[in-house]
Amino acid sequence: MTDSLPFRITRDGAVAHLRLSRPEASNALDMRFWRGLGPALKDLDAGGDVRALVLSGEGRNFCAGMDISVFSDGAILGTDTAAERQAFHQAARDLQDALSVLERVRFPVIAAVQGACVGAGLDMIAACDLRLAAEGAYFRIEEINIGMMADVGSLQRLPRLLPEGVVRELAYLGTSLTSDRAERLGFVNAVLPDADSVLAAALEMAHGIAAKAPLAISGSKAAITYARDHTVADGLEWAAVMQGSIWNTADILGAIQARATKGTPAFADLSPLPRP
Repeated sequence: MTDSLPFRITRDGAVAHLRLSRPEASNALDMRFWRGLGPALKDLDAGGDVRALVLSGEGRNFCAGMDISVFSDGAILGTDTAAERQAFHQAARDLQDALSVLERVRFPVIAAVQGACVGAGLDMIAACDLRLAAEGAYFRIEEINIGMMADVGSLQRLPRLLPEGVVRELAYLGTSLTSDRAERLGFVNAVLPDADSVLAAALEMAHGIAAKAPLAISGSKAAITYARDHTVADGLEWAAVMQGSIWNTADILGAIQARATKGTPAFADLSPLPRP
């Protein structure tokens, strides 16, 4: 499925692993990535049997951001006429939508970061549920350093993940956020000694999530994302409706019985989604 794409997807039971596979380019994101990510994620979600996804990058750096080849596309750069500006707007929306799928899939996504995570790479992990980083990893809103405003998600999601003053510092100065500072500020969940440790920890976390009831996990992800963008009152009402939709007595009784007997509960997968 992904032979011609700049990433590889593997499976270990209910855990999927999407690995950016252009280490020679520090995993810069070319148009193959932008066109292929959404369909690949939707395909994983459609089966209902993926319960967690780890997102990592091969090589020294997690992701160097947007590949320079993307900027050679006339629809991206041309803004001289009304028609070109409309095309530019649509192209930007398409890039945004590709990363937003990370939020919309029913399973949690865990980013495992080493080295540089800048520009569109930061946009990408800001859309993930959890983030782990290696010592020496760093994060940067690179766009401001090349004369442009970030427009694919960092300026919208980071203010919900970091103090506003820190986001403004990154957005205005183009400076780097170190992994240690990112952990202190709560942006990353943990800092590990090296890339191998980060990936191992992310996979362990993913398998831990996969052992939980999939309906409860997917509902929790959806509730947290909804609450982020709405008032507390709206979020509570939405959660009540969602709970009524996904309440599964079999899952609850199975989890309680497994706890009492010190066993391992068995939960059914999510239902498959219709494929286009």
